[in-house]
Amino acid sequence: MSVRVLSSQDQMRREDELLSPCAARSAESRGRLVAEEEDLLRPCYQRDRDRILHCKSFRRLANKTQVFLAPEGDHYRTRLTHTLEVAQIARTISRALRLNEDLAEAIALGHDLGHTPFGHEGERALSRAIARYRGVEADSGEGKTLFRHNEQSVRVLEVIEKDGRGLNVSWEVLDGIRCHKGSLKAATLEGRVVARADRIAYVCHDIDDAERAGILTEEMLPADARELLGTRSSERIDTMVRDIVTESSEADDITMSPGVWNAMMSMRRYLFESLYTKGDAKFEEPKASLMIEELFDYFVHHIDEVPSEYRVHDEAHPDVQVADFVSGMTDRYAIRVFEDLRIPKSWKLSSGSGGA
Repeated sequence: MSVRVLSSQDQMRREDELLSPCAARSAESRGRLVAEEEDLLRPCYQRDRDRILHCKSFRRLANKTQVFLAPEGDHYRTRLTHTLEVAQIARTISRALRLNEDLAEAIALGHDLGHTPFGHEGERALSRAIARYRGVEADSGEGKTLFRHNEQSVRVLEVIEKDGRGLNVSWEVLDGIRCHKGSLKAATLEGRVVARADRIAYVCHDIDDAERAGILTEEMLPADARELLGTRSSERIDTMVRDIVTESSEADDITMSPGVWNAMMSMRRYLFESLYTKGDAKFEEPKASLMIEELFDYFVHHIDEVPSEYRVHDEAHPDVQVADFVSGMTDRYAIRVFEDLRIPKSWKLSSGSGGA
């Protein structure tokens, strides 16, 4: 069999031929913090995707909470399955709009690498712990944002992975990851696609998981939003993806029609009111929060017990080193470390010892 091999140069020429004028091009990347020789087979964003996919932080997402803490069931989302769903939605949108799929996928796969154990409750707990250490009011605007998972995801890629050397990914990947939440806006359209894909994914799959858990039913969701978006997760994803593609094809941005946007935000508000901040799914969160804060408090005063890979940088800031360590834990590892530190272990009397 004779097959013509596509080199990275060939693939970059194809990008020029096939991609939209608005798409990011590998050949025009702002580059990496440390310059590297070009790979023979993979343009830069493919290499970034592969580095993220093979890193330790990505594997740990399999055992980090999405919404439900320690659910008894095999089919609830984890932070890893959420990430994969975001990546697939982002790729679908990017392909339809002739954007750079490799860049969108790399951003999507890396967007939650810095997430704490126990979901957003872990993020809030770590912010409070850091605030107390620094003498900042925990409930102040500053105190609530001292740890942000999007910034931590960038830090994972820049300075934590590979024993403190980082993965040296492209500027566009880091920018898309940093800007995937809130009002931040990525420099590339691919980064903006991921921000939309993230929201679509968690709104749809969190409803699906809550229905599976018996916490809510389809009829409890906002009726107008259900009528417009659909009554099943797959229908809702399809409606929103098609809307983004249609609306963005005539714009210089990634956007949605007002009707679909408002319907999605109505669903999101309902989740915040009924699922994310109260209800059966939240009963265990105070325990998880206390665990994260106690782990931080212990290790910040026993910095020598923090693994050396987290002490390569920021020697003058033990709170940063401990936040790196604790945020990287999986749910089950955090529980195990907490038990080792706080729960007495059973023991046996040595042979021949007498009792009272």
